[in-house]
Formats: sequence, C-alpha cells, structure tokens
Amino acid sequence: MTFTKTQLALGITAAALSMAIVAPQAVAAESKADRVADATARKTEALEAQMQQMADQMQAMQAELSRVKSSSANASAANAKVQELDQWMASVKAAPAEASRTKDNLVAVRGGWSALDHARGSDLNFPANALSNGAFLSNNQNNEGYYFGGAFDFNVNNDLFGLMDGTSFGIELGIEYSQYGTGDNSLTQVTVVNLHDSINTNRSTDARLRINASPKIKFMHDSKLRPWIIPVGMDINILGVPSNAVSVLNAGMNFGAGVDYELFRGIVIGADTRYHYSTSKIDGTPTDGFNAGGYVGFKF
Repeated sequence: MTFTKTQLALGITAAALSMAIVAPQAVAAESKADRVADATARKTEALEAQMQQMADQMQAMQAELSRVKSSSANASAANAKVQELDQWMASVKAAPAEASRTKDNLVAVRGGWSALDHARGSDLNFPANALSNGAFLSNNQNNEGYYFGGAFDFNVNNDLFGLMDGTSFGIELGIEYSQYGTGDNSLTQVTVVNLHDSINTNRSTDARLRINASPKIKFMHDSKLRPWIIPVGMDINILGVPSNAVSVLNAGMNFGAGVDYELFRGIVIGADTRYHYSTSKIDGTPTDGFNAGGYVGFKF
C-alpha cells in the first residue's frame, strides 16, 4: 500500500515536470509559427505592393507610348504638310515668275511732229477741186504739223500670258490733238461788217483729234530700258473742220514702236513712232499719217 502511494506520487510529480518542460516548448513553437506567418504575410503584402507598382508603371508606359504614337502621327502629318509646302514652293519657283505689278502702270504726256499722207487741200483748180479733195471747208495745203496729248498704260501681266518671261502685256488708252495749219473756207468767203470793223471769215484751222485703245507689248521687264511695240490698235479720228458732207468721225488703226527709259524712281522718258491708217477717208477727207515724238511719264 505504501509502495503504491509512493509510486503514484512519483508519477504525478513526473507528469507535472513533463508538463512544465513541454509547455514552454509548445508556447515557443506557437510563437515561432506566428512569426513565420507574420513574415509570410509581410512578404505577400510587399509582393502585392510591388505588383501594384509594376502595374501602375505598365499603365504609365502604355499611356506614354500612346502619347508618343499620337505625337509621331502629328509629326508625320506636320512633315507631310511641310513637304507639301516645299513642293508647292518648288513648283512656284520653277514656273515663270509673275513679277510684282507695283508701279508697272504708266501715265504719260507726249507730243511731237505729225505728217499726213495727203494734205486736205490742193492749189489745183480750187475751189472746184475742193469737192473731190474734201477741202470745201478748209483748203489747207499743208500736210505737216504737230501733236500733243496723253495716255494711260495699264499693265496686265509680265510674262505675255505665260508665253515669254520678262515680256509685259498692257493696254494703252490715249488721246492726242494735232494741227496742220489753216486753209480757205469756200463756204464763208465773205466779209462781215460789224461796228465798222471788217472781219475776214474765209479761213479755217485744220485741227484733228485722235482717241486710241491699243495693246502694247513691252520687253525686258525689270530693266530701266524697255523697248515696246503696238502690233495693231484702234483709232477714232475726229475732224475739227467737217468734211464736205459735214461728217467728222471715222475709225482706223494704228501701229507703233518705241522705247521707255526709267530716268529716276518711276519717272520715265521715251520716244515713239506711230502710223495711223484708216480703211476709208471721212467723206473724201484723208486721215492717214505718221507721228514721231517723245513723252514723259510717271509710273503708278
């Protein structure tokens, strides 16, 4: 009996000691497991944070790539525009240059010597011959005289409609007065007495007026010296003294040539010659003739 109690006591004591030894080890094992779990959780969180950061970076890279692609497309469009402009400029440079029309127009005053092909009157069998020469109202036997007038030159282009570089095409509108002397007036060969003064009315002045519209071709554009021609222009002839049939108007043509010289900053001097031709006389009165003179003009 005593032995049994002693054994029981020893057994209880041994169990208590075993539990005292095992319990701290279990606690320590549990604490180590917790630490491992915490470390694993922290690593997982770090990995998740890194993955999120990588995802954000990937999105940023995709956005930047999209921006770069858009910028590249815009740059390509801009480059295409630049190339198109370069091609246009090259084509413009290759084409005949249309020079500036600034101060290519001209207003001029002119004058000089004028000669008719045939005088209006005749000293043969006058006044009877006046009926055939158109000299009934002015038997002027002088076919030479003078003229003066003015003109506007309006520039149209400087390449002759693309046919010739440096050659200008323009329109001249002009008017000129010419006078060839006086002649006997067969209609008014009377003496009028008024207030005891005798006034001789049997003389009339042979004066003419021409209005012209002519195409003008000028060469050597941008040069101070510029020759020019009028291939053919239109004339309107007006008689100061009417014809035998009291007509005063007919139409004709003019042909001309001359040269301009720019003396100083838009001030131009020049010389021209012209021939005026009509298909018919004004009821027997001749109007064909030749002009030669000079002019002073101003560009605008």
